[in-house]
Amino acid sequence: MWVLLRGGHPLRILLPLRGEWMGRRGLPRNLAPGPPRRRYGKETLQALEMPVLPVTATEIRQYLRGHGIPFQDGHSCLRAPSPFAESSQLKDQTGVTTSFSLFIDKTTGRFLCMTSLAEGSWEDFQASVEGRGDGAEEGLLLSKAPEFEDSEEVRRIWNRAVPLWELPDQKEVQLADTMFGLTKVTDDTLKRFSVRYLRPARSLVFPWFSPGGSGLRGLKLLEAKCQGDGVSYEETTIPRPSAYHNLFGLPLISRRDAEVVLTSRELDSLALNQSTGLPTLTLPRGTTCLPPSLLPYLEQFRRIVFWLGDDLRSWEAAKLFARKLNPKRCFLVRPGDQQPRPLEALNRGFNLSRILRTALPAWHKSIVSFRQLREEVLGELSNVEQTAGLRWSRFPDLNRILKGHRKGELTVFTGPTGSGKTTFISEYALDLCSQGVNTLWGSFEISNVRLARVMLTQFAEGRLEDQLDKYDHWADRFEDLPLYFMTFHGQQSIRIAAQDYIVGVFRKFATDNNCHVTLVIHPRKEDDDKELQTASIFGSAKASQEADNVLILQDKKLVTGPGKRYLQVSKNRFDGDVGVFPLEFNKNSLTFSIPPKNKARLKKIKDDTGPVAKKPSSGKKGATPQKSEICSGQAPTANQPNTSKRSK
Repeated sequence: MWVLLRGGHPLRILLPLRGEWMGRRGLPRNLAPGPPRRRYGKETLQALEMPVLPVTATEIRQYLRGHGIPFQDGHSCLRAPSPFAESSQLKDQTGVTTSFSLFIDKTTGRFLCMTSLAEGSWEDFQASVEGRGDGAEEGLLLSKAPEFEDSEEVRRIWNRAVPLWELPDQKEVQLADTMFGLTKVTDDTLKRFSVRYLRPARSLVFPWFSPGGSGLRGLKLLEAKCQGDGVSYEETTIPRPSAYHNLFGLPLISRRDAEVVLTSRELDSLALNQSTGLPTLTLPRGTTCLPPSLLPYLEQFRRIVFWLGDDLRSWEAAKLFARKLNPKRCFLVRPGDQQPRPLEALNRGFNLSRILRTALPAWHKSIVSFRQLREEVLGELSNVEQTAGLRWSRFPDLNRILKGHRKGELTVFTGPTGSGKTTFISEYALDLCSQGVNTLWGSFEISNVRLARVMLTQFAEGRLEDQLDKYDHWADRFEDLPLYFMTFHGQQSIRIAAQDYIVGVFRKFATDNNCHVTLVIHPRKEDDDKELQTASIFGSAKASQEADNVLILQDKKLVTGPGKRYLQVSKNRFDGDVGVFPLEFNKNSLTFSIPPKNKARLKKIKDDTGPVAKKPSSGKKGATPQKSEICSGQAPTANQPNTSKRSK
C-alpha cells in the first residue's frame, strides 16, 4: 500500500495492497477466452457517484435493534433472519430450520443471504428494510441468477473436459500425473472434487459450483508447461477474477463441519482431504487476498487452519488472513523443509495429520518472548531474498540499494517542483502493480483521469494518441491490474500539525495491516544551487523519523547525458544501504526507466576544491565530496578516476 502525501498542499495517496500472472494461452482456438494477457484478481468495486460513509459494527447492531431485527454475533459477521428467503428455503437438507441465514460483514456492512444468495451493500440492506426505492429487492436478488456473462464459455469448456482416469491413452494419464504431481492422488479423490482434464490445453479443470452444488458458476484451468528441467504452471480463471469469487471444494462442506483447512492451491486441497479426511477449501486468489465476499462461508467453523505454501510470503499472508477471520480460531502451519506445501508433503511420504497438529495459534498476547519469535527469525535468515521484498523490474538500481519493496514499511518521497515526482512515482507504482501488488492511489493535486492516462501510457510504453486503434487492447490489459483510485482531487490543504498526525496514523496503519505506504511530500523552498536533503522535507522531522525509506528526486546536480535527474536513497532502515542512480526521461513513453543499452556514464560535479565539471554555471558550487561518497563510498581525487561499481 502506498500513500502520496504532499506537505503544505493537498496530499495524494497511493497504496499497493498481490496477485499472480495469469494467462490464457494453451487453449484451443475455439475455446480460447481471448488473447494472452496478464490477468490479476481484484474485488468488484462499483464506481460510486458520491463517497460512501464507513459503517462500524456498533452502528450495525444499533440499526438492527432499532428496527426490531434479531441477530447473532459471529466471528466476522452478524447473522440475522433473511428477508429475501422464502419459508420453504429456511430448512437445510436435514430439515433443520436455518432462519438466521443473512450474514452482515462487521467491517463493511455488506450482506449475503446464504439461502437465496441475495447480496448487496449496507446501504442496499437499509433501503430494503425501510422500503425505499422501486424494485430494490429485485435488484438485490439478481446475484442469485445462475446465468452470467461467461456462462456459455464455462459450460462449453466443462463439457469438452473429461475425467483424467477416462483418458484412452494410459501414457497420457501418466504424463499428466507426473506433470501435476498427482502420482499419489487417487481417482476417488479427483472424482469427489469433480476435477477434469482438458486435453487440447493439457490443463486440469477445477469447477466452482454454487453453494450446495446446484450449478456450475466458474472454472479455474491449471496448465503445466515444461521449462528446462522443471515444470511451470499457469492459471486461467473464467469468469475473469474481477467478476466472481468462489471456494473450490465448497459443495463438500456440510453444516456440521466445525474445522476446515484453507489452502492456496487446488492440488493441495486434494492431497489434504485424501490424507486427513478433513474438509478443505481453496482460496480463489491464493495468497493474494481473501475476498470479503467469502467470509460468510467460513463463519460456521470453530477452527480454521491455514496451510498456504512453503515460503515466507505464504506465512505472512496466512497471518494477515487470520486477522480477518478472528485470530482466536485460526492456526497456521509454518513453512519449512519438514513442512512443505501439502501436495509435496504427500509425495514425500510425510504424515499430513501430524503436520496439522503442529499448527501454531495465530492469536497471542501483546508481549512475546524470543522463544516464540525464534522460528520466525530463522525463517527470515533462511529466506533472505524473500525477506528483502518484491524486486522492481524497471529499476534494477533501486533493487541494488533498497533490495526490494517490503510490506509493513513507510516510504517518504520528495523532490523539487516540476522535477517529475508524479510521473516517476506513477511508473514506480506501475512496476509493482504489474507484478500483482494491489495498489490504491489517492491524489489531491491531479485528477484520476489524468493520472490514469499517464500510467496507461507508461504501461503501453508509447503514445496512444497516435495509435487509437490499439487503445482497447491496452485498456483491457490495464483494467485487469489490481489498481484503484480515491476521489480526493481538489480537496483542501493540510497544516503541519495535521501532517504530523497523518504521518503517525499511516505509520501505524502500515504496521498493523502489513502493507506498504508511500507518502509524496513537497520539499521546503531551497536555493537552486543546493541539493535537497532529508531535512528538506516540508514540515517537521516527523515524516523522516517515522519513514523506513526516504527517496529524493534530485535535479541538475549530476550530468547524465541528455537528462539531469537522479534518484537518491537517503534512508534505508532495512539494511542501511544508501546511494544514487541516474534517471533518463523518455518523453514518448513518459517513463524514467533507463534503457539497458544506453545507460549514460555518471559524472559528478566537484566542489571548489576539486576539478571543474563540464559546463559549470558561474558563481555556483557543485556537490560536496560527502555526496560523492554516497554513490561510490569514496570521493575520487583529482588524479584518480571514479572506480565505483555504478560508473563501471
